[in-house]
Amino acid sequence: MAHLNIVLHEPEIPANTGNIGRTCVATGTRLHLIEPLGFHLNEKAIKRAGMDYWRNLDVTRYMNYEDFLEKNPGARIYYATTKGSKTYTEVEYPEDCFLMFGKESAGIPEDILYQNQETAVRIPMIGDIRSLNLSNSVAIVLYEALRQHNFDHMQLEGHLRTHDWR
Repeated sequence: MAHLNIVLHEPEIPANTGNIGRTCVATGTRLHLIEPLGFHLNEKAIKRAGMDYWRNLDVTRYMNYEDFLEKNPGARIYYATTKGSKTYTEVEYPEDCFLMFGKESAGIPEDILYQNQETAVRIPMIGDIRSLNLSNSVAIVLYEALRQHNFDHMQLEGHLRTHDWR
């Protein structure tokens, strides 16, 4: 069973983090938050976006990037950035990998990206768009990784049979 991890490096907007938390609960994905955060976790915007799902979220906070690396030794990390040389679909995501996303205003710091160019991935975009919304980006890459593992822990068939579609 594939367990995946979403890492938010210094997220700034509480509603994005709430939406991402809700996506993590819906997919059985762990959420890792690297401080400093641009908000308090008890803010109304997070609770509104994550609604009643937030209490079911598997979330861990870290003081900084070094703390994250120290507490997750050997972690296979993929860094989502507009600067990645590979698209997110060109990568095979192993079980228990980490998908890292940067803060809304600046992305992942350049020094981290420079040291990890081989595992930097991007979502293709046209024109002069700076980036997609953070919660949308997380959903796009996460669902590709889940698809690669055939959504094996999500019990899709059983869920669909419980609904009457007439």
